[in-house]
Amino acid sequence: MNRRDDPNPFDEEEVNPFSNGKATPASKSRIPQMVASTLGFGQKHDATVDIPLDSMNDPKKKEKELAEWEADLKRRERDIKRREDAVSTAGVPSDNKNWPPFFPIIHHDIANEIPVHAQRLQYLAFASWLGIVLCLVFNVVAVTVCWIRGGGVRIFFLATIYALLGCPLSYVLWYRPLYRAMRTDSALKFSWFFLFYLLHIGFCIFAAIAPPIVFRGKSLTGILAAIDVFSDHILVGIFYLVGFGLFCLESLLSLWVLQVRDFTICISFLHFFPFVGSSG
Repeated sequence: MNRRDDPNPFDEEEVNPFSNGKATPASKSRIPQMVASTLGFGQKHDATVDIPLDSMNDPKKKEKELAEWEADLKRRERDIKRREDAVSTAGVPSDNKNWPPFFPIIHHDIANEIPVHAQRLQYLAFASWLGIVLCLVFNVVAVTVCWIRGGGVRIFFLATIYALLGCPLSYVLWYRPLYRAMRTDSALKFSWFFLFYLLHIGFCIFAAIAPPIVFRGKSLTGILAAIDVFSDHILVGIFYLVGFGLFCLESLLSLWVLQVRDFTICISFLHFFPFVGSSG
């Protein structure tokens, strides 16, 4: 077998500098082309892979990144905790039932929830609400005595209806709106309180007079009913006179609360609608 004609793979390629970029014979560049074709060096669609050796061999950099990530996570947790605390303490006040202490049925905490400058007025309104409850309960007692003395069962049922409806409705319709208005500074709740408190005062004045409209007025312990029953039964007349005094005191206290409240409503109205005060 003759090997003289086989090309020598170790022969150096002759490069003519004056060839103007012309290709050399194929026999002298066979191995470089084979290697390029096999390994893919210099091809058109080859992918470049960058391996950051410094990051693989730098544990301090990784530790620093983990520390920064942990600090950012703790900062976000503190921010979320702060927002939750703000919502729970200020934005959404709790309404846990705490009054009366022996049998809690409503939420009531003037000292901690009502501003200091409005606490005196809120205590007066609270006394007014307790006053109407006392008036209605004593009205049932007095009318019960009248019923026992022969006054009729219908006045007893009416007095009971007054008490069963008046006590919760007075709280829901005007005292609770006033309490929430003081706590949240809401002009709408102030207006709601003002409207129903006028009705409350009207009822107290009507009960103190007790005109003979409904069953001759004996279902309410007013002055006219007291005069009517006093001639028949002195004991019943005394109960009715006490009830008349309670309704009178409740009317005066309610008018006092309304007088102070009227000034506060005007201030609140100007606070919520400043353009009204500056329009003149």
